Amino acid sequence: MAERKSAKNYIRIKYLKYKIMDTTKKIGIIAAIIIVASLSIYGVSGESKYNNANRRTSQYIPKAVDFAGESTPLNIADVRERFERELLVNANLDASTLLIIKRANRVFPIIEPILKNYGVPDDFKYLAVIESGLVNAVSPAGARGVWQFMPLTAKERGMEVNDFVDERYHLEKSTEAACKYLLDAKSKFGSWTLAAASYNGGMSGVNKQIDLQQVSNYYDLLLNDETSRYVFRILALKEIMKAPDKFGFIVTPEELYQNIPTRKLEIDSTINDLASFAKTQGINYKILKIHNPWLRDKKLLNVAKKKYIIEIPTEGY
Repeated sequence: MAERKSAKNYIRIKYLKYKIMDTTKKIGIIAAIIIVASLSIYGVSGESKYNNANRRTSQYIPKAVDFAGESTPLNIADVRERFERELLVNANLDASTLLIIKRANRVFPIIEPILKNYGVPDDFKYLAVIESGLVNAVSPAGARGVWQFMPLTAKERGMEVNDFVDERYHLEKSTEAACKYLLDAKSKFGSWTLAAASYNGGMSGVNKQIDLQQVSNYYDLLLNDETSRYVFRILALKEIMKAPDKFGFIVTPEELYQNIPTRKLEIDSTINDLASFAKTQGINYKILKIHNPWLRDKKLLNVAKKKYIIEIPTEGY
């Protein structure tokens, strides 16, 4: 009997030790998860970068907004609600909006002087933001580049689009083409806001609804869902990007994407092998394409001896 009790006690002690060890492991794992999650949310310093959980709507919504100097009538119930929707949604798309803020530091300095030179309001840089997120995006319909031009529209606006060269991917030239379109739209509608809406809905599409509904203000028009949201998305990104800290996007200058200095090389002949050409310039094929995304093939066919400007980075690689 004494031996049997001793055996039972031994088993009980082992079992308790096992349970204690198992619980300790569990606690350790849970603690590790909490620490990792806290670091992800708060950073090493403990400062929350993207903690949007306990904010009131009043912290987001400004008292007045405008697009290109044209006031947005937030006193109209549906207008205010549509604006709030886009502002709240984009303020809480942490990764997407953060990347846009970082890219803008690289892209806006190129877009802004071109808009100014054409007399197009600076607010239209935010149109490029909602079109593409400031990358050379490709839409399911075939629109391409930062300004999202369709092939026919691009050609109509003076851009070259073929198997070897696609200037929809050329930021300066596509920005100039966008300016030309927007100036025509402003001339037609007499409003920058309607000009912006027509960039999405087309001039004829917006004009048809103006005639049908007998109103001449974007905020009075009943449009399809995409065009109806379009200007409000521009307004939302404008508010967020003007004051990112207010919306929880705390980004240091070092974290922003920078423009890499380049030298410009004029070419007026065919380049049969862009990879070999890149090596002669001290870079590789990948870097050549990153800085000249309008080059669409492995070679540049130039029978007409047209002059092209190729950018070669001078540092950063």
